[in-house]
Amino acid sequence: MDKVPEGPGLVVFYHGAFPLDYFYFVSRLYLQTGRLCQSVVDYHFSKIPGIKLFYKVHGLTHDGREECVEILRKGYLLGVLPGGAREALFSDENYSLLWGSRKGFAHVARDAKVPIIPIFTKNLREGYRALGKIWPFKWLYERTRWPIVPVYGGFPVKFCSYVGDPIPYDPNITVEELVEKTKTAIEDLRDKHQKMPGSIQRALLERFYKIPS
Repeated sequence: MDKVPEGPGLVVFYHGAFPLDYFYFVSRLYLQTGRLCQSVVDYHFSKIPGIKLFYKVHGLTHDGREECVEILRKGYLLGVLPGGAREALFSDENYSLLWGSRKGFAHVARDAKVPIIPIFTKNLREGYRALGKIWPFKWLYERTRWPIVPVYGGFPVKFCSYVGDPIPYDPNITVEELVEKTKTAIEDLRDKHQKMPGSIQRALLERFYKIPS
C-alpha cells in the first residue's frame, strides 16, 4: 500500500475472470488505512432487482464520467477495470489487455486532476478462468452484450498484487497518451511478475515454494 498516494486517485486494474484481487484490495485498504475506495461497475449490474442498496453500501457507481469526477473531487479513491466484461471473459492465460477504444477513465483522471495508480495481480487467471474461447459464447456476447460465459476455478493458487508507480496528473498530455501510459504501466507489471502463459499447476505450486523464473 506504500505506493498508494494520499488524497484522491484513480486505481486501475487488469480484469480477471473473477476480480477477487480487487475485492481484496478494497478490503485491505480500508483495514490498513481506513480509506474508502469507491468502484465503477458495469451498467448492466444496475438492472439486477434489489441491487440499489448494495450499490449504496459498497460505494458503487455506473452513472458516467461526471459522477466519477465528483467522487474524486470529494477526496475518495476510485477503482476502475477498463477491460470490463470483455477482458474478464475473453482474455486468456497470456493476460492480454482488451481495452479496445475505451478511454473514459483517462478523461476522468484528467478532469479531476488526479494520479492513476496501476495494479496487476499475479496468477489471477489461474485462480478463475472463463470459457471465452468457445465461439458461441463470444458470438452471443458481441450481439447482445449478455456476459453469459461459464467461469470455473476457485483454485487455491498464490495471488500477489503489485502496485505500480502512480502516473501523476499532467495537463500537457492527451487523453490518448494517458491511456497508453496506463496500459503500458500495467503491461510492465505483468511482464515483470507473471510467467506466461499462465499455468494452474505452477500457480498452485507457488503457494508452497518459490519457483525460479
